[in-house]
Amino acid sequence: MAGANLIYGLGMLDMGVTFDFNQLLMDADVADMVKYTVAGIPVTDETLSVDIIREVGCAKNFLSHKDTFKNRKIQSSPKLIDRNMRNRWEERGATSMSQRAEEMMKDIRLNYRPPELPLEARKKIREIVNEAEDKYGVPLSSE
Repeated sequence: MAGANLIYGLGMLDMGVTFDFNQLLMDADVADMVKYTVAGIPVTDETLSVDIIREVGCAKNFLSHKDTFKNRKIQSSPKLIDRNMRNRWEERGATSMSQRAEEMMKDIRLNYRPPELPLEARKKIREIVNEAEDKYGVPLSSE
């Protein structure tokens, strides 16, 4: 597939012999950041905060400036990578990325409900299954 943006191997361990859902979530977080970067990071006077640098001045506090907060969305937004300072990370339980992935996976397993397929898609799938049952003479389903 020329030009396809494929990332292979997410969640795989032991050269693909083992699959781990927690590893999948961690790998997906990193892959999202890679895709974000590869898509291109806009470099303009606004994204570089040129006017703010002039306003605040050299060696001053940019973190408390309202534009720093506003522009935080310009960065990638990983779900599992903790970008907090150590004291904040420790206050929040000092969990590892692996521990956070495990908690996220537990939540997904307990609470995720896939969206329902549209009626037309369900009918088309049923049609395909019915054709296969007829072709092979074996009732594969009870619907």
